[in-house]
Amino acid sequence: MTRNEEIILLTILKLKGNAYGVNIRKQIYKDIGDKWSFASIYQPLDNLVRKQFVRRIKGDPTARRGGKSKFYYEVTPDGKRGLQKLKKAHEQVWSGILDISLENGK
Repeated sequence: MTRNEEIILLTILKLKGNAYGVNIRKQIYKDIGDKWSFASIYQPLDNLVRKQFVRRIKGDPTARRGGKSKFYYEVTPDGKRGLQKLKKAHEQVWSGILDISLENGK
């Protein structure tokens, strides 16, 4: 799983049923301060759907969207297992690292 895929999966979980493109982008900006393009969100989303880590759900069409439907995303059980495995790997890799400060330029 790529770092972007990990960020998107965690963002979808945070949004609890209200995860669609614009909200995902806003939440990522809120969390990490980076403005991601929609292409940098939808490409990993497509990959996550193919891997069956995310389910894409078509919402009802709305007049506000010119009759178009919004697509929502939810993390599947496989996606949650993938995140758990990745979190465990992060914890193992970071174990023993107590301080990475840049005091005194070192």
